[in-house]
Amino acid sequence: MCVDPAEPPPGRLTRRGVLAASAALAGTATALGTGSAASAREAAPRRPARGHGRGGDLVIEGGTLLDPATGDVTEDAAVVIRDGVVAAAGPRNRVALPAGIERLDAHGRWVLPGLVDAHIHLNTATETRDAVRQGATTARSGSTNFYQDIAVRELARQAPERAPRLKAAGVFVTPDLGDTVLADPDLTPLARLEDGVVSAEALRRVVEVNLARGADAIKTRVNERAGLPEQDPLKQVYSHEQLSEVVAAARRGGKGVLCHSYSEKGCHDAVTAGIASLEHGVFVGERTLHEMRRRGTYFTPTLSAIAGLANSSDPVLAERGRAYLPVLKKAVLAAHELGVPLAAGTDSSGGKVKPIGGEVELMHASGLTALDALRTATTGAARLLGLDGTAGRLARGYAGDVLVLSGDPLKDLGVLKSPTHVVRSGIHS
Repeated sequence: MCVDPAEPPPGRLTRRGVLAASAALAGTATALGTGSAASAREAAPRRPARGHGRGGDLVIEGGTLLDPATGDVTEDAAVVIRDGVVAAAGPRNRVALPAGIERLDAHGRWVLPGLVDAHIHLNTATETRDAVRQGATTARSGSTNFYQDIAVRELARQAPERAPRLKAAGVFVTPDLGDTVLADPDLTPLARLEDGVVSAEALRRVVEVNLARGADAIKTRVNERAGLPEQDPLKQVYSHEQLSEVVAAARRGGKGVLCHSYSEKGCHDAVTAGIASLEHGVFVGERTLHEMRRRGTYFTPTLSAIAGLANSSDPVLAERGRAYLPVLKKAVLAAHELGVPLAAGTDSSGGKVKPIGGEVELMHASGLTALDALRTATTGAARLLGLDGTAGRLARGYAGDVLVLSGDPLKDLGVLKSPTHVVRSGIHS
């Protein structure tokens, strides 16, 4: 059985309804101080075209500034943020410090741009706040069940100190949508399909509904999950042809695809289908890594998630984590040495937000230098998200997202996990 051909309703109309429902689910209506995300958006003044959202004014002075792009270290530095955007950054004696705005003394501290978590599942306002407080000032959603990430993106625009700047992925393109068929009326016809979302028509339908709801990227899978003991993460659920349908539908809407992958063949099928980034990718092979380098496909290994399996109380998951982590670390190093772009992502979900700094530590433990590991959560991840002129550095015109750290991250990346201060768009978080 195929899905009856039908156009998704106009995005402007449906997106309002989804924002309102998603805000209620994510708890953002209260955070925004209004009854719905839609009404909040309509009542708010127009945001600046720069896209940094509403921001504050702040001067951070006296700290040691690290630029991940160049590796340059500037002692006794100053960063000036106006309206949430960096107006100036550099040696304090060369930066004009405006009078009358708040100052943050960073003497004896290190100053870095906020980090980017390129794979995270944010479903509640509490989770979004936790992510920011742990240093993730920008993120890409790995999907949500009921479009909560669309509302989180709006929360980040309205109250940036409460949520990371977010690229939303909407709902997962997967054979079994489960309760997600209730996320939108246009998904409910898919509940009639005996084999689930596997036909070209069904795959296109889920992508089109996501695009109509304003998703910034499309998330799909090629393998089953590693985090469920009853599933086999090496079992392939979509073929190269099915993945190509998803990619083509996403591209028609101007969006890229991130793909949950584990097996060697699954990884290769996903990459050659044209995905933008490979997620997890434990058993990615050398031929696929070469193809990724040629295509510019990103690798988001989510080492934190795989490492976390080893601590599971379930013996199947614990053994899976112990077996997979060393394989994945080798894949990360091989990818880096070949020139495959890497992005850090925690794959946080289920109410517990892992610090993105821990993922950077695991990148370093895989064989990357401290600076290269840091780049996976700054300049590299920002480029994947299409935000390389906004996030990942503290330079004029970039977002005023700042971490103040207790020590030198090039000597001890562990300091990234417990920032002394987090500034989001010029506002203390």
